[in-house]
Amino acid sequence: MSPDDTPRAPRDRALIIDADACPVTREALACARRARIPVVIAGNTTQNLARHIRRDDPRDEEHARGRDGHHTGFWVEVLDVSVGADSADFAIVERLQPGDVVVTQDIGLASMVLGRGAAAIGVRGRVYSRATIDMDLFIRHEEKKIRRAGGRTRGPAAFTDEDRERFSRNLAGLLKER
Repeated sequence: MSPDDTPRAPRDRALIIDADACPVTREALACARRARIPVVIAGNTTQNLARHIRRDDPRDEEHARGRDGHHTGFWVEVLDVSVGADSADFAIVERLQPGDVVVTQDIGLASMVLGRGAAAIGVRGRVYSRATIDMDLFIRHEEKKIRRAGGRTRGPAAFTDEDRERFSRNLAGLLKER
């Protein structure tokens, strides 16, 4: 058994951010600070992921700011992954534990997250559901077929302040209930 194959010790739940092109990283960190839960920011090595972290934010569990002796509290870890399709997604799934919350724009990743007993929320504040994720994947597949055949599909609407507020409100709710 190699060191990478050793099982990880269980930990408190965490907020994991798929930071590749994530417009709400600051808002996600703010929610985690208020909820006092650890954060993992995952993205490829070409990004400066640490730019989202305040200087006074703890960077490890030992220095975490917790609510009590039984809760480790808020701290931030940066997980740099190699450049490549789905590198961050696979790194996130590898670290994922039931009860975690993942911020992602990727429906495929959201599906894997739900399958592992964790929660997933989109950057516009949509909380993904096991009841609808199969339809989401089907729609994504059908739109991809149209584009491959030379057709056009509608892109996402412009990101708004209302999207940002909905995200913060729904993420805060998810972090409270888990």
